[in-house]
Amino acid sequence: MSKTQNQRLAYGEELVALGKENQNVVVLEADLGKSTMSALFQDAYPERYFEMGIAEANMMSTAAGLAASGKIAFASTFAVFASGRAYDQLRQTISIGKLNVKVCGSSSGLSDFGDGSTHQAIEDIAIMSAIPNMTVLTPCDAEETRKAVHAAAAHEGPVYIRTNRNDLKDYTDAGTPFEIGKVSVVKDGTDVAIFAHGTMIEVSMKAAEELEKSGISAKVVNVSTMKPFDAEGVRKIAESVKAVVTAEEHTYIGGLAANTALAMRGVNVPMDFVAVNDEFGQSAHSAVELMVHYGLTPENVAAKAKALLK
Repeated sequence: MSKTQNQRLAYGEELVALGKENQNVVVLEADLGKSTMSALFQDAYPERYFEMGIAEANMMSTAAGLAASGKIAFASTFAVFASGRAYDQLRQTISIGKLNVKVCGSSSGLSDFGDGSTHQAIEDIAIMSAIPNMTVLTPCDAEETRKAVHAAAAHEGPVYIRTNRNDLKDYTDAGTPFEIGKVSVVKDGTDVAIFAHGTMIEVSMKAAEELEKSGISAKVVNVSTMKPFDAEGVRKIAESVKAVVTAEEHTYIGGLAANTALAMRGVNVPMDFVAVNDEFGQSAHSAVELMVHYGLTPENVAAKAKALLK
């Protein structure tokens, strides 16, 4: 579980594996195939790959048509464009129709550090979660991304998979169970529970190491499905500890912090969050620079936990 891999590459490779297993799998792209890595599917199955150009709305409409004809359509583009430019098609056609379209939102969060606010999706989970019938998956590493692709294909109805642009450390492996709608414990602990997803699992694990130096036992929980949200699972874990912190590379509005707070109604345990405030991203020299600027750091997660336990 100590390997470092890329979620985009895992997504592309798993599309190829899925295409071999199921002839009904088709892939659509919006001129970003070499970035989202859907181009790997194009190399393997060019007759089932549709390059739609910089026309996300058209791509989603075409994906809907293919799904209506019995195909399982995977449509890929940057997360900010998937959730923004194509919202009308996602809502009106794909989700109302409960069609088998699986959308990959690549380069999510602040991970596209060089292109600034126009390319950084820090509200995509909130947008996609608000659409009825949409399932939202937020895998934490490459291995979990592979499982998410297969789970999405097997799931009836629309699915959104959120992937990061940069390499991430693996905290799951091929044998780690993955179930849509269920949280999983990455590290056990008794004092504080840190709920996180995506890139923030690694940040939370580092925060747990820092807390242990102060004699604080931290449980790290992977929320790999943001919708349907595992409110019961979150509530049970919250009731077993003395404090709860959520950590997400996303705005706190409509994200993990908001969902966790709702799940914890009536639970007499203090809670705080680490997330992007109500603001846009910006250009930087690296993703790390942005994570530090927005406070998405192990030190901040650990500090929030310590403050709650006081």
